Amino acid sequence: MIQKGVMRFLLLLLLLAPLLVPAQKLRVGRAEVVITPPAGMPMDGYYSTRLMERVHDDLHAKAIVIASGDQQVALVACDLVGIPAGVINEARQLIQADNGIPGANIMISATHSHTGPLIPTEGAREMAYGGQLPVAQRYRRDLPRKIAESVRLAKDSLAPAQVSFGRGKEESLSFNRRFFMKDGTVGWNPGKLNPNIIKPAGPIDPDVPVVLFESPTGQPLATYVNFSLHLDTVGGMEASADYPYTLSTILKKVKGPEMLTVFTIGTAGNINHLDVNSAAPQKGHGEAARIGTVLAGEVFKTYTRLQPLTDTRVQVSSATVSLQPARLEPGDEERARAFVQRLDAGAPVKFLDTVFAFKVLDTVARQGKPLNAEVQVIALGDQIAWVGLPGEIFVELGSAIKQASPFPLTIIAELANGPFTYFPNESAFPQGNYEVVTSRVTEGSGEKLVATARRLLNELYPERP
Repeated sequence: MIQKGVMRFLLLLLLLAPLLVPAQKLRVGRAEVVITPPAGMPMDGYYSTRLMERVHDDLHAKAIVIASGDQQVALVACDLVGIPAGVINEARQLIQADNGIPGANIMISATHSHTGPLIPTEGAREMAYGGQLPVAQRYRRDLPRKIAESVRLAKDSLAPAQVSFGRGKEESLSFNRRFFMKDGTVGWNPGKLNPNIIKPAGPIDPDVPVVLFESPTGQPLATYVNFSLHLDTVGGMEASADYPYTLSTILKKVKGPEMLTVFTIGTAGNINHLDVNSAAPQKGHGEAARIGTVLAGEVFKTYTRLQPLTDTRVQVSSATVSLQPARLEPGDEERARAFVQRLDAGAPVKFLDTVFAFKVLDTVARQGKPLNAEVQVIALGDQIAWVGLPGEIFVELGSAIKQASPFPLTIIAELANGPFTYFPNESAFPQGNYEVVTSRVTEGSGEKLVATARRLLNELYPERP
């Protein structure tokens, strides 16, 4: 009987062993570095040349470094429209060389502020609207170092921390910007009070994921906030982080000057802030402040129902997805070059023809080579997972990932780790309009990203005994 009792006890210990391992101590550091360009910098976000005149509020590279056991990861968000893959690769190399954090453990994303700098690439649109200017070339050279500096400062501030998390919901700020129209087409931003609108062509994602990092005594360190809404509310010639500026300012006023707010944009490729059922103007710093204030209110409400992180293991995984470039039809290149010649001559060209022309020229330049897209997952135990996706992702694709994820809180940061293009869902391609016309990838590419993200999430989810 004694021997059987001992055997039962040993078997129980074996079954409980994973639960009896002491939790790894979590350390967190955070920092921000100003990345505001000088006056005269070309600005991104539109199909026109805009040279920055003033600074309304500084742009930043904001970093959170999380360390648990021998694993370290960095979450970096930059107040930029997008970040070229080359810049991300250089920043990762600098961070790994200087701070020892593996490049694969670093998620670098853009918030998509349309009042930030245009970063030169070899793309036709960037070079047409100021990418060749010396001020832009200098900014491009300096940016990887500044991003790396934000991570270095964050790592230098590593200290014991506690984490709590939750999900808010805000349904009044975002709207699908594609609409079924009475003529049978799908319109894009068809205008306020347009009588030809039937209904939105897709949903929104009202989720507001919130992750709060504090010292063991409850002193604020950082809040990570994510929301699926385009950052295109300000316009003009002033540098601005758009509505995350107000969000960050309010959280700092309430939680204290030590609070760093890191905002990332969710899957918002077809989501903006324009309410077509209202005639009220929705542009400028006042509109950005309104959105940031409402979003801050939801963050504060979510603070009251946060759950503590109990599993502090850090895991990372990523995969490269090979995507075919957009298909071109005979005569497309000739049409595109004719449109560009008219633009160069100052002649009027329709907006979608301009969009088409730059897409075609970029696709021709690829010479059939696939786009290599990285899907990245960073997980905290079995409770929180961050998914980094490249480009601007339709909200339907992001929702599919969240619904399939085994993690209670799955946060998707788009515009992470390059390349920078639109990823409509399959059903949107035959509907056409802006996002489809500008997309540099073939139909079904977004679904490939979804399948890869789902696989990585399920592989990383810890097995329960």
